[in-house]
Amino acid sequence: MTTRPLQAVEPTALVPEVEWKLRIAAAQRGIWTGTELRRLLAERAGRELSAASVSALFTKQPSQVKLSTLAALCAALDCTPGDLLTLREPAASPTPTPRTPAPATPPSQQQPEPRHRSLPPL
Repeated sequence: MTTRPLQAVEPTALVPEVEWKLRIAAAQRGIWTGTELRRLLAERAGRELSAASVSALFTKQPSQVKLSTLAALCAALDCTPGDLLTLREPAASPTPTPRTPAPATPPSQQQPEPRHRSLPPL
């Protein structure tokens, strides 16, 4: 069996950004605190999450979420994953504009060079 060497793959498209909307989805359902959400997770989804975990999910965008946690949040809030996160097209990075050197100042507008006094001989 022969193996081919790994080759670098150039990205062909920008990756969409994920917007985490748990707090908005919870507020739309009258859930305003992590404590309330934690209670709903236990009651409706049978999922016990620590207060710190729920607080982190509630207050900041996570870098990753387990599918089982996402499913529990959906069950607790009676919503779909689309209510909790949205994919946004990334803004295209602006093309850097080349810097052009500042135009040279005409000799008539140049500042005269300062004159230095020479020190008297010792």
